[in-house]
Amino acid sequence: MDINNTNDFEQLYLLYYPKLVRFSKEYVLSEEEAENIVQDVFLFLCKQKSQLSYIQHIPSYLLKLTKNKCIDFLRHKITSAETQQRLHEIQIHEFEYRLRSMEQFDDNILYEKELNSLIQEAIQSLPERCREIFMLSRFRGLSHQEIADKFEISPNTVNSQISQALKRLKEQLKDYFYLFFFL
Repeated sequence: MDINNTNDFEQLYLLYYPKLVRFSKEYVLSEEEAENIVQDVFLFLCKQKSQLSYIQHIPSYLLKLTKNKCIDFLRHKITSAETQQRLHEIQIHEFEYRLRSMEQFDDNILYEKELNSLIQEAIQSLPERCREIFMLSRFRGLSHQEIADKFEISPNTVNSQISQALKRLKEQLKDYFYLFFFL
């Protein structure tokens, strides 16, 4: 294929344009932006076609150009003012959330007995099987295989249940987590 030939260039465009747009859209998440990127790729190719006779595998070259244009686009988006504003708003919401959490914090909860009570309540709120598996692992020291044998389930299921329990406990105790450092 000779990209200096107008017919060959048009065929190249018709063949690869839709594929490159689909590829680009997977990364930039916008059909319009993906089309613009691919248009830029073909515009670049058109401007440089007299110097591109050395290209041996045009599809790979087009894909590489498109990938690089997508990278440039994403880098620009990350540093754009709009993105920075959204990140700033998220940070403000996070600080507001933390402020509300601190305002609701009860200083009297520092006592170990009360903290243990909170932990026990959180453990009791776990689904029954999840709680049983968690307690066998953490309080009785059984291995995942021993627990799996006891309940006739796979060790992966045991691991999944323990992970789920830890995630739920972390979420329920998130406002009190720092207290563990005082005990």
